[in-house]
Amino acid sequence: MQHLDIFTVVVEQVSLSRASQLLNLSQPALSRKIAALEDSLGVKLFARIGKRLELTPAGHLCYEYAIRMNGLERDMLRALNKFKTEKAPASLTIGASLTTLQLTLPELIALYTADNPDTDIKAVTGKTHEIVSMLRDKKIDIGVVASLVNEPGLQCVPLFDDHLSLLLPAGHPIAERQLLTMRDLDGLPMILFSKGTWYRILTDELFHRYSVYPDVKMEIDSFEAIIRLVSTCKTATLLPMSYMRRFLHDKELLIRSIAELEKTERTTSLIFQYDALHQPSLHNFIWKAKEHFAEG
Repeated sequence: MQHLDIFTVVVEQVSLSRASQLLNLSQPALSRKIAALEDSLGVKLFARIGKRLELTPAGHLCYEYAIRMNGLERDMLRALNKFKTEKAPASLTIGASLTTLQLTLPELIALYTADNPDTDIKAVTGKTHEIVSMLRDKKIDIGVVASLVNEPGLQCVPLFDDHLSLLLPAGHPIAERQLLTMRDLDGLPMILFSKGTWYRILTDELFHRYSVYPDVKMEIDSFEAIIRLVSTCKTATLLPMSYMRRFLHDKELLIRSIAELEKTERTTSLIFQYDALHQPSLHNFIWKAKEHFAEG
């Protein structure tokens, strides 16, 4: 059983040679360790098919248990760590709307964990009013929402303003027009974000206000999937500019401004209870977020 970790590396690398490089072991030494594990278990874990290694049914079962055992070991070591430091590990539970979960939260978590890698971070999703309720019930420590919230007992910290922009695949029929207006979206084949988020509500309100009726081909709740399908299906989409900035230099995608879209400004904010600032992990998270977007 002492070679179980080595076994999982071989399985995941699908190659003795790649596994031996990763483990800094010679292939003969690695083969001996796998053979020793098989002897101790009394079953064959691999079958050789030409130059390839394939898991036997027993090997598949062994791998499933090995992953679970490795996870339990990590959990145990993490739990025991608080006794070494004589204090409970820091924790932070964040509530995010579906859009901020995709747009903003990954960036904020990456910023925070760069200096606070041991913090136990959990995230839950919900609509803005649900995030507010979870804060009041102390089910979460902080919320990340795409709006300004004015609620008694809660503090709202604006991070950045955002608006919708038009995204087109290269070569699209309207891509080279000098000036685009909302009328250019009438009848236009489009992929839109799923209903229920403020981005989609805002989009539908715009269409109604300007009597625009696009040809909606799909409704998807993933920005990444929409981006991929825009090029594949040669359709247009409306997405937050904060997300599309990463595609400014992508030759396959074109970002176009429309005056009416630039008026669809919304503010992404952090919301939390006033007394929560006494929690060091929360205080650090807020400070990191404010500093980052102030620089941007």
